Amino acid sequence: MRVVITDSIWGEAEIERGVLEPHGFDVVLAQARSPEEVVRAAQGAVALIVQYAPITAQVVEGLPDLRVVSRYGVGVDNVDVEAARARGVWVANVPDYGTEEVAVHALALILALVRRVPALDRSVREGHWDPKAAGAIPRLSELTLGLLGLGRIGRALALRARGLFGRLLGFDPFAKDWPEGVERAPSIEALLQASHVVSLHLPLTPETRGLLHRERLALMPRGSYLVNTARGGLVDLEALAWALEEGILAGAALDVLPEEPPPSDLSLLRHPRVILTPHVAWYSVTAERELRRKAALNVLEWHQKGRPLYPVVE
Repeated sequence: MRVVITDSIWGEAEIERGVLEPHGFDVVLAQARSPEEVVRAAQGAVALIVQYAPITAQVVEGLPDLRVVSRYGVGVDNVDVEAARARGVWVANVPDYGTEEVAVHALALILALVRRVPALDRSVREGHWDPKAAGAIPRLSELTLGLLGLGRIGRALALRARGLFGRLLGFDPFAKDWPEGVERAPSIEALLQASHVVSLHLPLTPETRGLLHRERLALMPRGSYLVNTARGGLVDLEALAWALEEGILAGAALDVLPEEPPPSDLSLLRHPRVILTPHVAWYSVTAERELRRKAALNVLEWHQKGRPLYPVVE
């Protein structure tokens, strides 16, 4: 049985092969970036393990032996889930591999923003020794942290942040397990109006794309902060630049962008009050190993039990 890894940033597949080859699978690593390349590379495959390659309806239709698509990661926005469902193809993800890492990264970005760490670092490197070089710094325990999304990662951040902030406020109409110490906001707008720091922990869907546009950002207190470690498409970048210039936002930190890597002419790349990291919030050595192993286990579980370990579509 053939399993094709359509693309991966690791350039090797020893972990995946270690899971699958003892059970008779032939694991092939490709570096396919377009639907046409995926179809060419994956003929005869019963399973795809996918990172960024687009798995469109064209791909699903062009691979008649395909039974499982397993994605490295939580989001499946590069997979046409409905097309897969229509063809009887399982779609699976790995929802729990980097929860701790993303929560910690979000908290690190929040602290760097509020404590003005990048600006102070630049000031010292430029030859200054001025504690007030970055302007007024608020006391963390006097601030409200707003959490948009309270799934695994939002809850993990709440656990780590509740001893630091004066108040935690959350909005998530789909949350199954509301975390202790987090007040419920009645709406997104109410959360934005009341929060000095907002951290995003939402999936990218047609309903959430562009969720933070100019009108919503304008609701935030002047001098507040925005952190996004979820999906780049949640934030309108033009509106974000506007909010920074207007002083509504004192800073923003983004681990994700609508286009990755970003175009060289993106103005936020040069903005002094924006922190950018390269979609790395999920990463640790342990998280990488767990991600790759569980992505392969989705395929093995399908083979042995008739369904993946973490099905997205039942």
